Amino acid sequence: MRQVNICADKKTLIASAQEFIIKKIRDTINKQDICTIALAGGSTPKPIYEAIALSDLSWDKIQVFWGDERYVPPTHPDSNEKMAREAWLNKVKIPAENIHPMPTTGENPQLDAQKHDQEIKTFFGINEGFPSFDIILLGMGDDGHTASLFPHTEALKKCDRLVTVGNNGDSLRLTFTIPLINAAHCVIFLVSGESKQEALVQVFGDSADNNQYPSRFIQPQGELIWFVDKIAVKDEKLIANFPNT
Repeated sequence: MRQVNICADKKTLIASAQEFIIKKIRDTINKQDICTIALAGGSTPKPIYEAIALSDLSWDKIQVFWGDERYVPPTHPDSNEKMAREAWLNKVKIPAENIHPMPTTGENPQLDAQKHDQEIKTFFGINEGFPSFDIILLGMGDDGHTASLFPHTEALKKCDRLVTVGNNGDSLRLTFTIPLINAAHCVIFLVSGESKQEALVQVFGDSADNNQYPSRFIQPQGELIWFVDKIAVKDEKLIANFPNT
């Protein structure tokens, strides 16, 4: 299924997305007794995480990962892990062993990317190939990047790994690779703000360069759901042509 939900404003986007995500988590647990979810950073997901924390979910059946992380300690103000813990994970009775942060306290991001790659393979019980996360949450930057997959960077070329190093100038990140994201059962984009207009035009267009707008690479085998607020949409006709199937 491919679907775009255009919301009246950011508040509506957050309300709609959190309802969808909570239901998706609950339905997944009911179906298979476990839900694996990879979180996004940024300001838009934070209130969604706060709402999830107030939900009545089977916390011991949720396994939490991150789709990308800045290479900073988990106590750093820019840490995605720190934000998610404060907004959600520290407020519920989720077992510590169900939380799988990216290792960012070492001095070698390449080795830490390999370490986390192996951790994910071990968790899913695979030696090769790409496991399927139940839910992966993503944002999109003004430049069309998603996770820490930035335009024209080496991370876009990594097709034989689950986790790699992402570069945003001098800022080092760890990030899921494109094939890992695309193996997911459900990928959910959360996009808000006028500054995203031009990137959305390119991402939904027919002829833009994927390497210039990496969000175009995200075409999962499962569901692809977009939640965007109206101010982020410059051309509703373009969005309307997106295949809602």
